[in-house]
Amino acid sequence: MTKPATGAPKASGKPSSGAKSAPDTSDPDAGGKPAAAAPAGTPAAGSPTASSPAADKPAAGTIPPSQLTASPGGRAANPLRDPADRRLPRVPEPCALVIFGVTGDLSRKKLIPAIYDLANRDLLPPGFVVLGFARRDWGDGEFEEVAREWAKNGARTQWREDAWERLSENIRFVAGSFDDDEAFDHLAGALKELHDEHGILGNAAFYLSIPPALFPMVLNQLERTKMADSTTSGGWRRVVVEKPFGHDVESSKELNRLVDNVFTADDVFRIDHYLGKETVQNLLALRFANQLFEPVWNAHYVDSVQITMAEDVGIGTRAGFYDKTGTARDVIQNHLLQLLALTAMEEPVSFSSEAIRTEKLKVLHATKIPDDLEHDAIRGQYEQGWLAGQRVPGYLQEKDIPPDSTTETYAAIKLGVQTRRWAGVPFYVRAGKRLPRRVTEIAVLFKRAPHLPFADTDTEALGQNQLVIKVQPDEGMTMKFGSKVPGSAMEVRDVAMDFLYGEAFTESSPEAYERLILDVLIGDATLFPNADEVEASWVVIDALEDYWEGTAPHKYRAGEWGPKAADEMLAREGRTWRRP
Repeated sequence: MTKPATGAPKASGKPSSGAKSAPDTSDPDAGGKPAAAAPAGTPAAGSPTASSPAADKPAAGTIPPSQLTASPGGRAANPLRDPADRRLPRVPEPCALVIFGVTGDLSRKKLIPAIYDLANRDLLPPGFVVLGFARRDWGDGEFEEVAREWAKNGARTQWREDAWERLSENIRFVAGSFDDDEAFDHLAGALKELHDEHGILGNAAFYLSIPPALFPMVLNQLERTKMADSTTSGGWRRVVVEKPFGHDVESSKELNRLVDNVFTADDVFRIDHYLGKETVQNLLALRFANQLFEPVWNAHYVDSVQITMAEDVGIGTRAGFYDKTGTARDVIQNHLLQLLALTAMEEPVSFSSEAIRTEKLKVLHATKIPDDLEHDAIRGQYEQGWLAGQRVPGYLQEKDIPPDSTTETYAAIKLGVQTRRWAGVPFYVRAGKRLPRRVTEIAVLFKRAPHLPFADTDTEALGQNQLVIKVQPDEGMTMKFGSKVPGSAMEVRDVAMDFLYGEAFTESSPEAYERLILDVLIGDATLFPNADEVEASWVVIDALEDYWEGTAPHKYRAGEWGPKAADEMLAREGRTWRRP
């Protein structure tokens, strides 16, 4: 039996309680008899005639027909909805989300909970369908039970059975392997059935939650079955590609060519979940919506920028992937270079995806590695140590790691942005595992005042002014500046002024995957790097990897902030790492 679409309205024979009765059209001067009908083609009383000037103008408050544009799905746009009205939530058209590798960790921990949260917030359209594809021998019901458990365990919003019931009516599963032509033919047939049953109008997004080595196989299957063809489907077709986008610049170009040949370039969404974080998006608002920061956001006032991504965990079950990748390829190539680009970019001409991508790409092209790679490009590998009161193994003792591995679990690099705004300002980028705490932040450190009228003893506790954008876990911003200590003496020391999302706003910040999945379904590519950005980032990393090849990483104990060589890198220039 066909299941009803999620949230589909039910037919009712009763009039609406708020409906007004039809006006009486009888003529009171004719004894209550109905007025005679006007001859065909005669304008109604009070209406403009063909020769009247008002006949050429729409009635007050109506929208001219020229503004009633069709939506991508072929339906007329809602004439009562203004795209600029932010009071109304953005809701996609009826569509399907096909998740390849739906039984993996990403789906279990992030994707399915994010989909539930969107449904719970009424941000998914009626008829929205989740279609999972994996090798498990499951039916729709079995997949729905597993997905319910995942959603309940990982949901950000409050659990509501009615919200899940509406969503679960539209959960489907197709079993098969990625080299199984018959399974992909079945998947194509299922999408065609959903076109009629759920009114998805041929709209579908394909999420590749699979290892990068399997991308070509799945993309070729989508091309063979014409599931990637928007013209054949009658709606839009999009693909979401998870990182890493290749392992160097040449492999990324090859992958980009393949993806862009199967789908159109505008329909490819390369997901970097860091760009979906609220604080990262707020960086654009902080810089370009306020007059306060722009005058000092340059080399005249900024001493240095530190971008830190610290993790307190090890490699977990990712040994096979991580030992071939390392920290630089895993997180610096994408997450941290994107944060650097957003920090250093010029103001875009508009808040459109193309304008923002253009400015980020300029920064990535201007990003240069240091001349002294030996001292300014440090990588490390954690040894056994103590973390959170527990003894943890070293990287070489982790399961499935070769005992002679030289893969880095930590990297600290001094980068330069060769533009007029940032010439001479070092950008220190560091990332690592088994560090004291989990934190990601962007710290802008300003130059010291050229002259202080106070005695040296009065300012011993005074440091540099800082603006710290906290990406995770405590989303917000901290500003550090000097202030007088209460008392009879003139003593000046650092104080902090904090802004936290959780305290300033009543609504909690959505998870990154909530925002990014919604943007994919809507077709908003603002928060997704394009092929040029990916390739420009690999140019930076490839130069570092070429130098590091054949060298051994510095050692650091688990629970420390990295190897001593990273501290010495800053100490030679009279600087220190900020301790988050």
